[in-house]
Amino acid sequence: MKGLNQFVLSGCAIIVRGQPRGGPPPERQINLSNIRAGAMARRAAQGQPDTKDTPDEPWAFQAREFLRKKLIGKEVCFTVEIRTALGREYGMVYLGKDTTGENIAESLVNEGLATVRREGIRGNNPEQARLCELEDQAKSSKKGMWTEGGGTHTIRDLKYTIENPRNFVDSLHQKPINAIIEHVRDGSVVRALLLPDYYLVTVMLSGIKCPTFKREADGTETPEPFAAEAKFFTESRLLQRDVQIILESCPNQIILGTILHPNGNITELLLKEGFARCVDWSMAVYTQGAEKLRAAERCETLRLLDVRQDLDFFFFFFFEEKNSCFLINVMQVVNADAMVVKLNSGEYKTIHLSSIRPPRIEGENKDKDKRFRPLYDIPYMFEAREFLRKKLIGKKVNVTVDYIRAATGPGEGTPAFPERTCATVTIGGINIAEALVSKGLATVIRYRQDDDQRSSHYDELLAAEARAIKNGKGLHSKKEVPIHRVADISGETQKAKQFLPFLQRAGRSEAVVEYVFSGSRLKLYMPKETCLITFLLAGIECPRSSRNLPGGMQVAEPFSDEAMLFTKELVLQREVSHLEHCILLCLRCFEISTKFKPWSACQSS
Repeated sequence: MKGLNQFVLSGCAIIVRGQPRGGPPPERQINLSNIRAGAMARRAAQGQPDTKDTPDEPWAFQAREFLRKKLIGKEVCFTVEIRTALGREYGMVYLGKDTTGENIAESLVNEGLATVRREGIRGNNPEQARLCELEDQAKSSKKGMWTEGGGTHTIRDLKYTIENPRNFVDSLHQKPINAIIEHVRDGSVVRALLLPDYYLVTVMLSGIKCPTFKREADGTETPEPFAAEAKFFTESRLLQRDVQIILESCPNQIILGTILHPNGNITELLLKEGFARCVDWSMAVYTQGAEKLRAAERCETLRLLDVRQDLDFFFFFFFEEKNSCFLINVMQVVNADAMVVKLNSGEYKTIHLSSIRPPRIEGENKDKDKRFRPLYDIPYMFEAREFLRKKLIGKKVNVTVDYIRAATGPGEGTPAFPERTCATVTIGGINIAEALVSKGLATVIRYRQDDDQRSSHYDELLAAEARAIKNGKGLHSKKEVPIHRVADISGETQKAKQFLPFLQRAGRSEAVVEYVFSGSRLKLYMPKETCLITFLLAGIECPRSSRNLPGGMQVAEPFSDEAMLFTKELVLQREVSHLEHCILLCLRCFEISTKFKPWSACQSS
């Protein structure tokens, strides 16, 4: 039987794959008959403290390397002599298309890299007799394991972990390192053996993301569309190949790098074949230039529009305006990490700032004796909201979508979350999330190593948080947290009557429009008086919106939504002076017309 050698397990076992038919090809493990090579090193099982790492047996790695360099990517012919009850297959392997090629077992024994299993040797078996003869010649020539000294110098000092990955990457100064690709986890994540110091490191390809295998609660793995094909694409070109790796960055303990092979750059090949997409957060460190990745992705995108019919694959590339950049208006700041924007189409959309978390209360520290108001009761929430409101409300901002966080259902002790569009928002060249974090008004989310759904400026956010911690800003301050005692009299008639004379004597007052109930009914926050009031525009009445009443739901009047939207766009979360403007809403010919007069003009008229 024939096949292509894909992987060398040890000096006496290989993986052979067949021909692909509509997907990754079948694989078979073939163990070489009649010989034994040293066992390769094995790492202790994770989560089992009683187990220990097992080192190489002498000459085990050299035997593996001999086969790897001779067989990887080559066509081989094999015969199966024995098949055990457990399904293990033993046989002979020949380099080439038929049994006239080089006998691999004989080559190993001749180099002194394997011993002959002499138990059970049959005298009439010429193959076994030939192996014994070659072993005797290797002994007399003192080759391989028959040299003096026992071979302790051939045992590798494998390093499975790196104490400080960031320092390790920085110390290499982005110079190419010789390496062997030992494992392919998915199309864009590999396990590499760095030479000559034998570091085993996991490397994620900079600038791209391939479909992955999601691990379920029961331990099984569910592949995303085209995950198996992307993995096979990388395996067939890199697995156990000699390569050079440039280690480029190490954000959040993830080592990013570029793999260089004489036959091409696997990062760009994956993009050109449609098995990967660009990701902004790691593309900035790609030493070959981010424009090359964009060009490769565009090339495949155009080809997809012509030849690809699979919708799952199509949406792998085009989902929810990913990586798109927009210039849009901010209409409302919802909290310290979310805002409502108005798209060019006229639609409203809520977006969240990528990779940051607003101030929050840990545990159940809410006062049971009063109504909990997050904006005023969570430390630094009001300061964070005010920072965003003053910077963004009514302004045009640049929005770049980083990722879409899928909706999650309620769990044990955790609420349900709807789907979230997470983006980087900039204004005047300033990254708003970074500015918020640097002032200590938000924190940076930490992710799992395999989670690449994060801000395209994640490193800058981490650096900003480090500065805020060092300088003791906001949430990281040791000072007493600010307290906001705000009286809400918006729904209490008696309190409103008590406040009215005081407000009338004050004359014109500064306020912030916190909420719009209808076109002419607002809720105002008055900073100087530290109170919330309901405010009705004098002299006009707008159509009423639908609302719950004791007798049932009140139906909305015609044009109530249009009137409310008009007022929202004009004054919501803006700083206003009450009685400064008159707003006249006229319903004529089924459309809304507006007319504005300065308050001084109204007084004179």
